[in-house]
Amino acid sequence: MSLLTRTAGALHRRPRLRLALLLTAPLLWLAVLYLGSLTVLFVSAFWTTDSFTSEVVKVWSADNFHELFTTPVYRQVILRSVGVAAAVTVLCAVLAFPVAFYTARVARPRWRPLLVVAILTPLWASYLVKVYAWRLILSEGGLADWMLRPFGLSGPGFGLPAAVLTLTYLWLPYMILPIHTALEQLPANLLDASADLGARTWRTFRSVVLPMVLPSVAAGSIFTFSLSLGDYITVQIVGGKTQLIGNLVYSNIELNLPMAAALGTVPVVVIVLYLLAMRRTGALSSL
Repeated sequence: MSLLTRTAGALHRRPRLRLALLLTAPLLWLAVLYLGSLTVLFVSAFWTTDSFTSEVVKVWSADNFHELFTTPVYRQVILRSVGVAAAVTVLCAVLAFPVAFYTARVARPRWRPLLVVAILTPLWASYLVKVYAWRLILSEGGLADWMLRPFGLSGPGFGLPAAVLTLTYLWLPYMILPIHTALEQLPANLLDASADLGARTWRTFRSVVLPMVLPSVAAGSIFTFSLSLGDYITVQIVGGKTQLIGNLVYSNIELNLPMAAALGTVPVVVIVLYLLAMRRTGALSSL
């Protein structure tokens, strides 16, 4: 029997092996493209720009990174970007927990799939449509002002709070879904055992529910943190004069490409460090 015949027979008997071989080529191609683009990004960050013509000069220099970490404006933007991503992640976790608990443990079983679909429905809408809708809501005389006017208050307007609020709305489903899945898989007998041992609601939540759901919260935070850190369109639409890393990258692409590349490495490094930190919580296995 020839080698080709034996290989064909093995593939026919092992569908998993056949599927793995079929997926190897496209996955390898995607990995090459992704790693290749990151390599080009890192390499171009060490180039310079001609101050007169604004053309890229392929001469190795660490001036871009030196300027990045010694200029106060760049440091403030980096810290602000990380702070916005962290704030959005915390708000998403706080809002997602009660929603996920209701959809997973309180609602009737026949309604739970419909509720999950309703939560995921906003993800099907256009990104720009949702952001511009929030621009109308937060604008002067908009829905936020109309709702707060009876209390003598006004809406946040355009600025950093508006950007955090809009980003929280955009990425909230990515936090609800993993928490919902974890709560749905939580054995009911554990909650009953905690109640039988005299633990109250808060103690049960803190000692039983939270430790088992924490990896799913960390998994959801990977999406909310990374998506918020790299966002720049929302800030341009509702952020007013607020600047984040994405805005600086966008503004430097035409005039100073190496500096834009150096700025682009910052969120990549931050996200890699964040992933390494979340790996210890078991978040990657919950994705």
